[in-house]
Amino acid sequence: MSFLRISGTKIVDKDGKEVILRGAGLGGWMNMENFISGYPGTEFQIREALAEVVGPEKSGLFFDKFLEYFFQDADAQYFKSLGLNCIRLPFNYRHFEDDMNPRVLKPEGFKHLDRVIDLCAKHGIYTILDLHTAPGGQNTDWHADAGTHIANFWRHKDFQDRAIWLWEELAKHYVGNPWIAGYNPLNEPTDPTHTTLIKFYGRIYDAIRAVDKNHAIFFDGNTFASDFSHFGDAYKPWENVGYSIHDYSGFGFPASPETYTGTDLQHLRLRKSYEKKREWMDAHGLCVWNGEWGPVYARKEYEGEKTDEINEERLRVLKDQLQIYNKDRLSWSIWTYKDIGFQGMVHVSRESEYMKLFKDFLAKKHRLAVDAWGADTAQVQHVYQPLIDLIHQEIPPQYQNLYPFPVWKLTDRIGRLSRNILVSEFLVAEWADHFRGKSEAEIEAIAKSFSFENCLHRDSLNKILTDNATLVAEN
Repeated sequence: MSFLRISGTKIVDKDGKEVILRGAGLGGWMNMENFISGYPGTEFQIREALAEVVGPEKSGLFFDKFLEYFFQDADAQYFKSLGLNCIRLPFNYRHFEDDMNPRVLKPEGFKHLDRVIDLCAKHGIYTILDLHTAPGGQNTDWHADAGTHIANFWRHKDFQDRAIWLWEELAKHYVGNPWIAGYNPLNEPTDPTHTTLIKFYGRIYDAIRAVDKNHAIFFDGNTFASDFSHFGDAYKPWENVGYSIHDYSGFGFPASPETYTGTDLQHLRLRKSYEKKREWMDAHGLCVWNGEWGPVYARKEYEGEKTDEINEERLRVLKDQLQIYNKDRLSWSIWTYKDIGFQGMVHVSRESEYMKLFKDFLAKKHRLAVDAWGADTAQVQHVYQPLIDLIHQEIPPQYQNLYPFPVWKLTDRIGRLSRNILVSEFLVAEWADHFRGKSEAEIEAIAKSFSFENCLHRDSLNKILTDNATLVAEN
């Protein structure tokens, strides 16, 4: 077994043979996300709230068992059976250090990460390590686990220093493991200067290479892995490095600008959006990896009789994206492997203990549109529209588009601050209160809802992924 490496535009093995990585991200696992597992707000908020309700021991039991059941041997075996060969492993820095005790390594942070890397290796699956949450929050969204829309990682050098320290520790720990296809040092940065990121990448490249000269490194573009316009000649001193785009299409979400029928014009828009993201890499002959992409899906409890029709449309978007990727022999990692039914390849059964416990709460969350990802605001838009209208009326147009525009438009910013941060903050304690009075056995049963045996398969999606797992254009 030898390390994969980057050679020009390709990922190759020791003999220089091209290896195309096709798989998924293990989203919502070591970096929990609200739409994936059903909580409101951010991970640190629910961890604090649950400890307050049931005490630190029972709270610790739930989160540890959640991590254990979320991905086990049966998951790896199923994933491999689909013909997929790589899993991106997002993790939160808080597993390895505490904000009140920085740069002190928590060895238990490696417990589940090691376990899943080894499980994947056992089944012939590569992994890519992804720092999804960095100290201070490297982006403006909930999955940076900062509880704010300000990416303070870019405002305080010490936050950056801590991320570099952590990658030094990770590189030391994994330096000899060839089943790790590479390191993804920072997920979806939103650096408002566009240049601090480049300097940080130079620092983290040097720090990793001082410890580990073998593993490939995949750098995300700025503004949620979409913008490489300021990278310039930064790549020249970097070896064994690829570049990660995240190629989500608005056609695959509830706020789609129009019904997607796969017309020539729509297909062109898909391709142009994708090509724009990788333009800098193509101009310099560099390797592109699509670290995240994929639509979300309708659910019968919310969309009713329209569910199948909506999902057929979303899968049409998926197929057309794959057609583009196959022509470019692109490596990709779809988002996401497992969740509670919105986007995952497998999802927790509605008959499980967790889903029964939170049935009404999840309906309330959906009604209030407190999750940013794929939110359907139909039931609350009348509440927020006057605020949107007021800002449009009072703020001159040249001041309305604040970074990270254009990913966040004015309405998105208002939604993030009012629904996804403010309203969700009031729901955190209510989520935790569902565990009040539960025994340890009951708490473990709730966590076990996320085990493979308690999950259903999104067969329509998985068949498409299998059909495309090895499908590429000829060289």
